[in-house]
Amino acid sequence: MPHTPSRHLAEGPRVGIRYFTYADGAEFTARARQSKDLHHPWLFPPDSAQAYEAYAGRLIEDPTKAGFLVCEKGAEAADGARVPVPDGGSIAGFVNINNIVEGGFRSGALGYGAFAHAADRGLMREGLGLVVRHAFGPMRLHRLEINVQPGNAASIALARACGFHLEGFSPRMLYIDGAWRDHQRWAITAETVTSG
Repeated sequence: MPHTPSRHLAEGPRVGIRYFTYADGAEFTARARQSKDLHHPWLFPPDSAQAYEAYAGRLIEDPTKAGFLVCEKGAEAADGARVPVPDGGSIAGFVNINNIVEGGFRSGALGYGAFAHAADRGLMREGLGLVVRHAFGPMRLHRLEINVQPGNAASIALARACGFHLEGFSPRMLYIDGAWRDHQRWAITAETVTSG
């Protein structure tokens, strides 16, 4: 079933998560272009209108995928008003759940990325936590897995900080940037989140 809501599905103190929309293309691709140095060689989010439309289309239309934008909420001023986010943009990063399987498995594989203006500010940790709770709550999944290249220290640190546990190593698992790359497998289950 296609995802159409544009308001936040869940919120933390500094970010909210919401589904991708086609209307997010201009900001998303601008952020992706500004973040090429941060992302290389680990991931390659779409940086053109055509590439974004295809990418977002898969996340919006394919029932085995769910794409979430991590959006900065802004700060609260002394008078209680919301202060706009710096530099006019609100998309801090993204978290996608791919390969969603229902039935007895109820699992999905996560992929994520921060944009350069939001890196090292804790926004993705908060956003990933919101996605995990949404996956184990309204989506009724039981297990989430993250596959990370061993050299991607920032991604591993984020997985660890959000409660994922290292389960194993998969040699030559995914074809990325012209070669088959080794990956570590990190996972979390609903019981871990609800009991911890």
